[in-house]
Amino acid sequence: MSTMSSPVEFLELLAREAAAVEFEGPLVAARAAGLPPERLAELEQARSVALRVRALLERRRRRESELSGLYDTVSDLAGLRDLDDVLRAIVHRARHLLGADVAYMTLNDDERGDTYMRVTDGSVSARFQRLRLPMGAGLGGLVAQSGAPYVTANYGEDARFHHTGEIDAGVGEEGLVAILGVPLRLGSTSIGVLYAANRSARPFVREEVALLVSLAAHAAVAIDTARLLTETRSALAELSAANTTIRAHSSSVERAAAAHDRMTALVLRGGGVEDVAAAVTEVLGGALLALDAEGRLLARVGEIEEPDRADIVEAVAASRTEGRSVRRGPLWYAAVVAGAENLGALVLRPDDELVDADQRILERAALVTALLLLFRRTVAEAEGRVRGELLDDLIARPLRDTDALRSRARRLGVDLDAPHVLVAVGDDAIAATGSARQRVLSWATTYASARGGLAAARDGRVVLMLPGLDAGGSARAVARDLSRVTGRPVTAGASGPSNTPAALAGTFQEADRCLTALGALGRAGQGASTVELGFVGLLLGTVGDRGEKDVTEFLSATVGPVLDYDARRGTALVKTLEAYFGVGGSLARAAEQLHVHVNTVTQRLERVGQLLGVDWQRPERALEVQLALRLHRLRASAG
Repeated sequence: MSTMSSPVEFLELLAREAAAVEFEGPLVAARAAGLPPERLAELEQARSVALRVRALLERRRRRESELSGLYDTVSDLAGLRDLDDVLRAIVHRARHLLGADVAYMTLNDDERGDTYMRVTDGSVSARFQRLRLPMGAGLGGLVAQSGAPYVTANYGEDARFHHTGEIDAGVGEEGLVAILGVPLRLGSTSIGVLYAANRSARPFVREEVALLVSLAAHAAVAIDTARLLTETRSALAELSAANTTIRAHSSSVERAAAAHDRMTALVLRGGGVEDVAAAVTEVLGGALLALDAEGRLLARVGEIEEPDRADIVEAVAASRTEGRSVRRGPLWYAAVVAGAENLGALVLRPDDELVDADQRILERAALVTALLLLFRRTVAEAEGRVRGELLDDLIARPLRDTDALRSRARRLGVDLDAPHVLVAVGDDAIAATGSARQRVLSWATTYASARGGLAAARDGRVVLMLPGLDAGGSARAVARDLSRVTGRPVTAGASGPSNTPAALAGTFQEADRCLTALGALGRAGQGASTVELGFVGLLLGTVGDRGEKDVTEFLSATVGPVLDYDARRGTALVKTLEAYFGVGGSLARAAEQLHVHVNTVTQRLERVGQLLGVDWQRPERALEVQLALRLHRLRASAG
């Protein structure tokens, strides 16, 4: 019995970490056994010492747990990767170490001017988890304003705080009663509040307040560290972007310098538009078109389709107005201009986006293209003058020093002893303005030079000397092609071929008369040769200024009644006359050619006699009738 009630029993209770209430057991047993008062006093003293030891051990265990939690928090901060994970760990440890029902954290929102719930642990109310609090409201408002911890054993009945309906509703839905709040501070600035709360009324002791303050300090450090990391990452990203921009700019500057050197070299060595296009695509990549002022292709590099004419006109106009290249969809346009004159455009489809320096390369290429086109034009005009002077000397009379003319022609690649035809272009191709005349002459010079011939302006005409034997075909080709250039019908008369320099002047005169004859026959806008017009052409080539009017009057006076009769009645008197004269006046052969009876031919010729008069078969009248029929047929062929 004395053993059971000895102080050793309290040591055994301490050793097995018994609950405080179990330390009453030895005293109760001693009283029941009737031990003397001195023994009971000894046991009471032993129990008191044991309980003090037990409380000390409990405090040390709790302190060890707190220190472990703080150590874990420091470890989290040292390996900080995600701020939310660190804050959730701190709030969870606060709840665990303080033995609270709920722990949570609010942070200030400087942009909105309020504070919001950032992390919760142990919360069951969605409304509470979404709370936003006005600055200065609730227990957190008092903590933020004072910068000191605050605790309340019963939040709903505590009048120290500014209560709002939204806060009280959230706290009530969560069922919180006792709340402890400590500030999150960075220097002298409060950035939020860390809370521990219970759903029953109980005070938080000094040690719990100190622990939550330590955790709040760690949370503030975590938030500041995350901010610094974010700013550092942002600064690194900006630095990386700046470095990328610098490298890209440096690369574009190098490309621009290389392109400048290449295009300068092209100009110096006499390169062409094709070389410029190739240089641009090698530097910028992609494909490129070089177009002239009419939208015709000068050069193509790579796979690229020609845009619509309307799109080209609009883009080039915009490029000229803005004074730089413009973008339309995937294509870039740069106008090729010299002063106010439009010379064409460069159209680029790049593989990658163009930076400003790349656009400058395209614009510099357009400038170089303009220089090359102007140089080409100057050379062409100079060569055209030389060729024109040679042709003018060849068709002039009297012809002088044919050997010198042959020598001049050989230097231009022209063999004067080879067959050539002369084509004369009418006044209908030349408008009133000097620029239009120059344009026609420039076209003729280019056209003739490309075929190894010559061109010149002579007596208001444009004359082309072209190698070949087909004068009529050459006249029709010139009339057709020049009509497309001028946008109006062009008449061309031709003669030849001529095989010697001495014959060229006469060939030109025949071509000129053929041109006049075409006008007299109403065949403006066509091309023909003197051979195709025959003696009528030679005759009409001398009619002078009256031209077509004289032909019309001659036809009306000679065979007009027969023409009118056929037109009104649908007869074949003209056809019969042509057949009759064509077979030398034989009725039988005319009937055979017309596939009719001889009597039919006789009746038709009698009708002709009634219309033209009985003397129409006299030699002088018959010649006029035949000439009129020939003119009528030539005029009809114009339709």
